[in-house]
Amino acid sequence: MTRIARAELFELTLPLVEPFVISGGTMTERRSLIVALHDDAGHVGYGECPPFHLPFYSEETLAGARDLIARVLLPRVVDRELDTPLPEVVDAALREGVRGNWFARAGIETAAWDLEAHIRGTGLAALLAERLGTRSAAAVDCGVALGIPPERSPEVLTRWVYEALRTGYRRVKIKVAPGWDAAAVAAARAGMAGADVPLTVDANGAYEWPQDETALRGLDDAGLLYIEQPLAPDEIVGHVELGRVLRTPVCLDETLRDARAARQIVALQGPKVWNIKVHRVGGLSEVCRIYRIAETYGAELWAGTMPESGIGSQAALAAASLPRFVYPSDLEPSARWYGRNTDVIKLAMGKDGRMSVPQQSCGRLLDPGRFRAAARLLHSE
Repeated sequence: MTRIARAELFELTLPLVEPFVISGGTMTERRSLIVALHDDAGHVGYGECPPFHLPFYSEETLAGARDLIARVLLPRVVDRELDTPLPEVVDAALREGVRGNWFARAGIETAAWDLEAHIRGTGLAALLAERLGTRSAAAVDCGVALGIPPERSPEVLTRWVYEALRTGYRRVKIKVAPGWDAAAVAAARAGMAGADVPLTVDANGAYEWPQDETALRGLDDAGLLYIEQPLAPDEIVGHVELGRVLRTPVCLDETLRDARAARQIVALQGPKVWNIKVHRVGGLSEVCRIYRIAETYGAELWAGTMPESGIGSQAALAAASLPRFVYPSDLEPSARWYGRNTDVIKLAMGKDGRMSVPQQSCGRLLDPGRFRAAARLLHSE
Protein backbone atom coordinates (compact mmCIF):
# COMPACT_ATOMS: atom_id res chain seq x y z
CA MET A 1 0.00 0.00 0.00
CA THR A 2 1.13 3.56 -0.74
CA ARG A 3 -0.33 6.67 0.82
CA ILE A 4 -0.18 9.86 -1.23
CA ALA A 5 0.16 12.32 1.62
CA ARG A 6 -0.15 15.51 -0.41
CA ALA A 7 -0.19 16.90 -3.94
CA GLU A 8 0.83 20.18 -5.52
CA LEU A 9 -0.32 21.72 -8.79
CA PHE A 10 1.95 24.22 -10.56
CA GLU A 11 1.74 26.24 -13.75
CA LEU A 12 5.01 26.07 -15.66
CA THR A 13 5.79 28.74 -18.27
CA LEU A 14 8.72 28.37 -20.66
CA PRO A 15 9.08 30.98 -23.46
CA LEU A 16 9.81 29.51 -26.89
CA VAL A 17 12.92 30.59 -28.77
CA GLU A 18 10.68 31.38 -31.75
CA PRO A 19 6.95 30.99 -32.52
CA PHE A 20 5.83 27.51 -33.57
CA VAL A 21 3.03 27.49 -36.15
CA ILE A 22 0.83 24.53 -37.08
CA SER A 23 -2.33 24.42 -39.21
CA GLY A 24 -4.55 25.23 -36.21
CA GLY A 25 -2.66 27.87 -34.24
CA THR A 26 0.56 29.52 -33.07
CA MET A 27 2.57 29.01 -29.87
CA THR A 28 4.94 31.64 -28.46
CA GLU A 29 5.43 30.04 -25.05
CA ARG A 30 4.88 26.64 -23.49
CA ARG A 31 2.45 26.82 -20.59
CA SER A 32 1.60 23.55 -18.89
CA LEU A 33 0.49 22.17 -15.54
CA ILE A 34 2.86 20.18 -13.33
CA VAL A 35 1.54 17.74 -10.72
CA ALA A 36 3.74 16.66 -7.81
CA LEU A 37 2.61 13.68 -5.73
CA HIS A 38 4.29 13.13 -2.33
CA ASP A 39 4.08 9.94 -0.28
CA ASP A 40 4.58 9.89 3.49
CA ALA A 41 8.10 8.45 3.17
CA GLY A 42 9.60 11.45 1.38
CA HIS A 43 9.28 10.23 -2.21
CA VAL A 44 7.87 12.48 -4.93
CA GLY A 45 6.62 11.93 -8.45
CA TYR A 46 6.20 14.60 -11.15
CA GLY A 47 3.81 14.60 -14.08
CA GLU A 48 2.92 17.14 -16.77
CA CYS A 49 -0.45 18.15 -18.20
CA PRO A 50 0.21 19.99 -21.51
CA PRO A 51 -2.98 20.98 -23.35
CA PHE A 52 -2.98 24.38 -25.06
CA HIS A 53 -4.79 27.44 -23.75
CA LEU A 54 -7.15 27.34 -26.76
CA PRO A 55 -8.83 24.20 -28.18
CA PHE A 56 -7.15 24.22 -31.60
CA TYR A 57 -5.38 20.87 -31.03
CA SER A 58 -7.89 19.07 -28.80
CA GLU A 59 -11.11 19.81 -26.94
CA GLU A 60 -9.19 20.22 -23.68
CA THR A 61 -7.74 23.55 -22.58
CA LEU A 62 -5.27 24.50 -19.89
CA ALA A 63 -7.94 26.27 -17.81
CA GLY A 64 -10.35 23.35 -17.98
CA ALA A 65 -7.63 20.86 -17.03
CA ARG A 66 -6.58 23.02 -14.10
CA ASP A 67 -10.11 23.09 -12.72
CA LEU A 68 -10.71 19.37 -13.16
CA ILE A 69 -7.37 18.38 -11.59
CA ALA A 70 -7.78 20.59 -8.54
CA ARG A 71 -11.52 20.18 -7.95
CA VAL A 72 -12.23 16.59 -9.01
CA LEU A 73 -9.20 14.41 -9.69
CA LEU A 74 -6.65 15.12 -6.96
CA PRO A 75 -9.17 14.54 -4.11
CA ARG A 76 -9.60 11.00 -5.48
CA VAL A 77 -5.98 10.03 -4.75
CA VAL A 78 -4.68 12.33 -1.98
CA ASP A 79 -4.69 11.15 1.64
CA ARG A 80 -5.74 7.66 0.60
CA GLU A 81 -4.14 4.24 1.03
CA LEU A 82 -3.67 2.99 -2.54
CA ASP A 83 -2.94 -0.59 -3.49
CA THR A 84 -0.24 -1.64 -5.94
CA PRO A 85 0.60 -1.37 -8.76
CA LEU A 86 0.21 2.31 -7.89
CA PRO A 87 -0.02 3.87 -11.41
CA GLU A 88 -2.72 1.47 -12.59
CA VAL A 89 -4.72 1.97 -9.38
CA VAL A 90 -4.48 5.75 -9.80
CA ASP A 91 -5.45 5.44 -13.47
CA ALA A 92 -8.60 3.49 -12.54
CA ALA A 93 -9.54 6.06 -9.89
CA LEU A 94 -9.18 8.93 -12.38
CA ARG A 95 -11.15 7.25 -15.16
CA GLU A 96 -14.26 6.44 -13.13
CA GLY A 97 -17.12 8.73 -14.18
CA VAL A 98 -14.81 10.95 -16.28
CA ARG A 99 -15.17 10.99 -20.05
CA GLY A 100 -12.24 12.21 -22.07
CA ASN A 101 -10.07 14.80 -20.31
CA TRP A 102 -7.02 12.79 -21.27
CA PHE A 103 -4.48 15.51 -20.58
CA ALA A 104 -5.84 16.23 -17.11
CA ARG A 105 -5.75 12.56 -16.17
CA ALA A 106 -2.29 12.09 -17.66
CA GLY A 107 -0.82 14.84 -15.49
CA ILE A 108 -1.68 12.86 -12.35
CA GLU A 109 -1.27 9.37 -13.82
CA THR A 110 2.28 9.99 -15.07
CA ALA A 111 3.16 11.52 -11.70
CA ALA A 112 2.07 8.23 -10.13
CA TRP A 113 4.40 6.31 -12.45
CA ASP A 114 7.23 8.68 -11.54
CA LEU A 115 6.44 8.26 -7.84
CA GLU A 116 6.78 4.48 -8.22
CA ALA A 117 10.07 5.04 -10.08
CA HIS A 118 11.36 7.19 -7.20
CA ILE A 119 10.28 4.61 -4.61
CA ARG A 120 12.01 1.81 -6.52
CA GLY A 121 15.10 3.80 -7.48
CA THR A 122 14.68 3.39 -11.23
CA GLY A 123 13.32 5.22 -14.29
CA LEU A 124 10.05 5.20 -16.22
CA ALA A 125 11.48 3.18 -19.11
CA ALA A 126 12.40 0.27 -16.85
CA LEU A 127 8.92 0.26 -15.29
CA LEU A 128 7.19 0.31 -18.68
CA ALA A 129 9.36 -2.51 -20.03
CA GLU A 130 8.67 -4.55 -16.91
CA ARG A 131 4.90 -4.11 -17.28
CA LEU A 132 5.00 -5.17 -20.93
CA GLY A 133 7.43 -8.05 -20.45
CA THR A 134 10.02 -6.57 -22.79
CA ARG A 135 13.25 -4.54 -22.71
CA SER A 136 13.85 -0.84 -23.19
CA ALA A 137 16.55 0.75 -25.32
CA ALA A 138 19.31 2.87 -23.82
CA ALA A 139 18.79 5.66 -26.39
CA VAL A 140 16.20 6.71 -28.99
CA ASP A 141 16.39 8.29 -32.45
CA CYS A 142 15.32 11.95 -32.64
CA GLY A 143 13.49 13.73 -35.43
CA VAL A 144 12.99 17.46 -35.92
CA ALA A 145 9.47 18.93 -36.15
CA LEU A 146 9.36 22.17 -38.16
CA GLY A 147 6.34 24.47 -38.14
CA ILE A 148 4.88 26.56 -40.94
CA PRO A 149 7.36 29.40 -41.62
CA PRO A 150 6.41 33.10 -41.52
CA GLU A 151 4.37 34.08 -44.57
CA ARG A 152 4.74 30.46 -45.73
CA SER A 153 8.18 31.25 -47.09
CA PRO A 154 9.78 28.29 -48.95
CA GLU A 155 13.22 29.86 -48.53
CA VAL A 156 12.86 29.97 -44.75
CA LEU A 157 11.75 26.34 -44.57
CA THR A 158 14.65 25.26 -46.79
CA ARG A 159 17.07 26.99 -44.41
CA TRP A 160 15.41 25.45 -41.36
CA VAL A 161 15.71 21.93 -42.81
CA TYR A 162 19.35 22.45 -43.81
CA GLU A 163 20.28 23.73 -40.35
CA ALA A 164 18.40 20.92 -38.61
CA LEU A 165 20.19 18.20 -40.56
CA ARG A 166 23.55 19.70 -39.69
CA THR A 167 22.84 18.96 -36.02
CA GLY A 168 22.25 15.24 -36.64
CA TYR A 169 18.47 14.68 -36.63
CA ARG A 170 17.43 11.30 -38.05
CA ARG A 171 14.09 12.41 -39.52
CA VAL A 172 12.58 15.66 -40.79
CA LYS A 173 8.90 16.44 -40.21
CA ILE A 174 7.25 19.54 -41.64
CA LYS A 175 3.79 20.93 -40.91
CA VAL A 176 1.45 21.24 -43.87
CA ALA A 177 -2.03 22.63 -44.51
CA PRO A 178 -4.30 23.14 -47.54
CA GLY A 179 -2.41 25.43 -49.89
CA TRP A 180 0.90 24.74 -48.11
CA ASP A 181 1.82 21.17 -49.01
CA ALA A 182 3.47 20.58 -52.39
CA ALA A 183 5.50 23.80 -52.06
CA ALA A 184 6.45 22.87 -48.50
CA VAL A 185 7.69 19.43 -49.55
CA ALA A 186 9.71 20.92 -52.41
CA ALA A 187 11.28 23.45 -50.03
CA ALA A 188 12.13 20.71 -47.53
CA ARG A 189 13.71 18.56 -50.22
CA ALA A 190 15.84 21.51 -51.28
CA GLY A 191 17.11 21.84 -47.72
CA MET A 192 17.85 18.12 -47.48
CA ALA A 193 20.14 18.33 -50.52
CA GLY A 194 20.03 14.60 -51.13
CA ALA A 195 20.53 13.59 -47.50
CA ASP A 196 19.44 10.02 -46.77
CA VAL A 197 17.00 11.02 -44.03
CA PRO A 198 13.25 10.26 -44.08
CA LEU A 199 10.82 13.14 -44.63
CA THR A 200 7.28 13.19 -43.22
CA VAL A 201 4.45 15.72 -43.24
CA ASP A 202 1.92 16.47 -40.49
CA ALA A 203 -1.40 18.19 -41.20
CA ASN A 204 -2.88 18.12 -37.67
CA GLY A 205 -6.24 17.22 -39.23
CA ALA A 206 -6.42 20.24 -41.55
CA TYR A 207 -7.78 18.46 -44.66
CA GLU A 208 -11.41 17.50 -45.34
CA TRP A 209 -12.53 14.15 -46.70
CA PRO A 210 -13.29 13.58 -49.51
CA GLN A 211 -13.03 17.19 -50.74
CA ASP A 212 -9.25 17.35 -50.36
CA GLU A 213 -8.45 13.93 -51.79
CA THR A 214 -6.79 15.49 -54.86
CA ALA A 215 -4.41 17.57 -52.74
CA LEU A 216 -3.53 14.54 -50.61
CA ARG A 217 -2.96 12.41 -53.71
CA GLY A 218 -0.51 15.11 -54.78
CA LEU A 219 1.70 14.14 -51.83
CA ASP A 220 1.77 10.48 -52.87
CA ASP A 221 4.76 10.89 -55.21
CA ALA A 222 6.83 12.89 -52.73
CA GLY A 223 8.72 9.91 -51.30
CA LEU A 224 7.40 10.49 -47.79
CA LEU A 225 7.85 7.99 -44.98
CA TYR A 226 4.21 8.63 -44.01
CA ILE A 227 1.52 11.35 -44.00
CA GLU A 228 0.56 12.17 -40.43
CA GLN A 229 -3.03 12.96 -39.40
CA PRO A 230 -4.29 14.40 -42.69
CA LEU A 231 -7.98 14.41 -41.63
CA ALA A 232 -9.96 15.47 -38.57
CA PRO A 233 -9.50 13.36 -35.41
CA ASP A 234 -12.96 11.79 -35.56
CA GLU A 235 -12.66 10.91 -39.26
CA ILE A 236 -11.74 7.27 -38.64
CA VAL A 237 -13.48 5.88 -41.73
CA GLY A 238 -12.00 8.64 -43.88
CA HIS A 239 -8.49 7.72 -42.73
CA VAL A 240 -9.17 4.06 -43.48
CA GLU A 241 -10.39 4.90 -46.99
CA LEU A 242 -7.52 7.31 -47.60
CA GLY A 243 -5.06 4.66 -46.50
CA ARG A 244 -6.42 2.38 -49.21
CA VAL A 245 -6.21 5.12 -51.86
CA LEU A 246 -2.64 6.25 -51.19
CA ARG A 247 0.58 4.29 -51.59
CA THR A 248 2.20 6.39 -48.86
CA PRO A 249 1.30 5.10 -45.38
CA VAL A 250 -1.15 7.21 -43.37
CA CYS A 251 -0.10 7.85 -39.77
CA LEU A 252 -2.70 8.42 -37.07
CA ASP A 253 -2.08 10.95 -34.30
CA GLU A 254 -5.05 12.82 -32.81
CA THR A 255 -7.42 10.08 -34.01
CA LEU A 256 -5.70 7.61 -31.69
CA ARG A 257 -7.30 8.92 -28.50
CA ASP A 258 -7.10 5.70 -26.52
CA ALA A 259 -7.19 1.91 -26.70
CA ARG A 260 -10.89 2.03 -27.67
CA ALA A 261 -9.99 4.01 -30.81
CA ALA A 262 -7.13 1.61 -31.49
CA ARG A 263 -9.53 -1.33 -31.43
CA GLN A 264 -11.82 0.40 -33.95
CA ILE A 265 -8.87 1.06 -36.26
CA VAL A 266 -7.93 -2.61 -36.08
CA ALA A 267 -11.50 -3.74 -36.75
CA LEU A 268 -11.60 -1.54 -39.87
CA GLN A 269 -8.14 -2.72 -40.99
CA GLY A 270 -7.00 0.90 -40.85
CA PRO A 271 -3.55 2.55 -40.92
CA LYS A 272 -0.69 0.72 -39.25
CA VAL A 273 1.53 3.70 -38.39
CA TRP A 274 0.59 5.23 -35.03
CA ASN A 275 1.92 8.31 -33.27
CA ILE A 276 1.70 7.78 -29.51
CA LYS A 277 1.58 10.95 -27.43
CA VAL A 278 1.53 9.82 -23.80
CA HIS A 279 -0.49 12.78 -22.53
CA ARG A 280 -2.94 12.80 -25.43
CA VAL A 281 -4.02 9.23 -24.62
CA GLY A 282 -4.35 9.76 -20.87
CA GLY A 283 -1.06 8.44 -19.54
CA LEU A 284 1.32 5.50 -19.52
CA SER A 285 -1.25 2.91 -18.42
CA GLU A 286 -3.19 3.63 -21.63
CA VAL A 287 0.07 3.50 -23.60
CA CYS A 288 0.48 -0.06 -22.31
CA ARG A 289 -3.04 -0.98 -23.45
CA ILE A 290 -2.46 0.53 -26.91
CA TYR A 291 0.95 -1.12 -27.16
CA ARG A 292 -0.53 -4.59 -26.62
CA ILE A 293 -3.12 -3.93 -29.36
CA ALA A 294 -0.36 -2.72 -31.70
CA GLU A 295 1.62 -5.92 -31.05
CA THR A 296 -1.30 -8.09 -32.11
CA TYR A 297 -2.18 -5.92 -35.14
CA GLY A 298 1.38 -5.34 -36.32
CA ALA A 299 1.16 -1.54 -36.04
CA GLU A 300 4.42 0.42 -36.03
CA LEU A 301 4.73 3.15 -33.41
CA TRP A 302 6.67 6.30 -32.69
CA ALA A 303 6.58 8.84 -29.87
CA GLY A 304 5.15 12.30 -30.46
CA THR A 305 5.36 15.35 -28.23
CA MET A 306 3.27 18.49 -27.69
CA PRO A 307 6.14 19.52 -27.02
CA GLU A 308 6.36 19.21 -23.24
CA SER A 309 8.99 20.41 -20.82
CA GLY A 310 11.72 18.03 -19.72
CA ILE A 311 9.33 16.69 -17.08
CA GLY A 312 6.65 15.49 -19.48
CA SER A 313 9.30 14.38 -21.97
CA GLN A 314 10.45 11.69 -19.55
CA ALA A 315 7.23 9.78 -20.21
CA ALA A 316 7.66 10.16 -23.98
CA LEU A 317 11.28 9.01 -23.75
CA ALA A 318 10.22 5.95 -21.80
CA ALA A 319 7.61 5.04 -24.42
CA ALA A 320 10.02 5.67 -27.29
CA SER A 321 12.47 3.17 -25.78
CA LEU A 322 10.07 0.24 -26.29
CA PRO A 323 10.69 -2.20 -29.18
CA ARG A 324 7.58 -1.40 -31.24
CA PHE A 325 8.56 2.28 -31.41
CA VAL A 326 10.45 1.84 -34.67
CA TYR A 327 10.41 5.36 -36.16
CA PRO A 328 12.36 8.41 -34.90
CA SER A 329 10.52 10.32 -32.17
CA ASP A 330 9.62 14.00 -31.93
CA LEU A 331 11.86 14.33 -28.87
CA GLU A 332 14.31 17.18 -29.34
CA PRO A 333 16.96 18.94 -27.25
CA SER A 334 15.64 21.48 -24.75
CA ALA A 335 17.73 24.21 -26.38
CA ARG A 336 15.81 23.79 -29.65
CA TRP A 337 12.57 24.93 -28.03
CA TYR A 338 13.53 26.98 -24.98
CA GLY A 339 17.14 28.03 -25.46
CA ARG A 340 20.01 27.10 -23.19
CA ASN A 341 19.75 26.77 -19.42
CA THR A 342 15.95 27.17 -19.29
CA ASP A 343 14.24 23.77 -19.30
CA VAL A 344 13.66 22.31 -15.84
CA ILE A 345 15.04 18.92 -16.92
CA LYS A 346 17.60 19.29 -19.69
CA LEU A 347 17.18 17.11 -22.77
CA ALA A 348 20.31 16.66 -24.87
CA MET A 349 20.83 15.01 -28.26
CA GLY A 350 24.14 13.57 -29.38
CA LYS A 351 25.75 14.36 -32.72
CA ASP A 352 24.45 10.99 -33.88
CA GLY A 353 20.86 12.23 -33.49
CA ARG A 354 20.11 10.03 -30.48
CA MET A 355 18.90 10.88 -26.97
CA SER A 356 19.77 8.84 -23.89
CA VAL A 357 16.93 7.33 -21.86
CA PRO A 358 17.31 8.22 -18.14
CA GLN A 359 17.21 5.48 -15.52
CA GLN A 360 16.15 7.88 -12.76
CA SER A 361 12.90 9.52 -11.69
CA CYS A 362 12.11 13.15 -12.49
CA GLY A 363 12.88 14.35 -8.97
CA ARG A 364 16.48 13.20 -9.34
CA LEU A 365 16.80 14.91 -12.73
CA LEU A 366 14.98 18.18 -11.95
CA ASP A 367 16.90 21.46 -11.68
CA PRO A 368 15.26 23.00 -8.59
CA GLY A 369 16.44 26.54 -9.32
CA ARG A 370 15.01 26.58 -12.83
CA PHE A 371 11.80 25.01 -11.58
CA ARG A 372 11.34 27.69 -8.92
CA ALA A 373 11.96 30.39 -11.53
CA ALA A 374 9.47 29.03 -14.08
CA ALA A 375 6.75 27.44 -11.94
CA ARG A 376 3.94 29.04 -9.94
CA LEU A 377 2.05 27.10 -7.27
CA LEU A 378 -1.68 27.03 -8.07
CA HIS A 379 -3.06 24.50 -5.64
CA SER A 380 -2.01 22.26 -2.76
CA GLU A 381 -4.12 19.31 -1.63
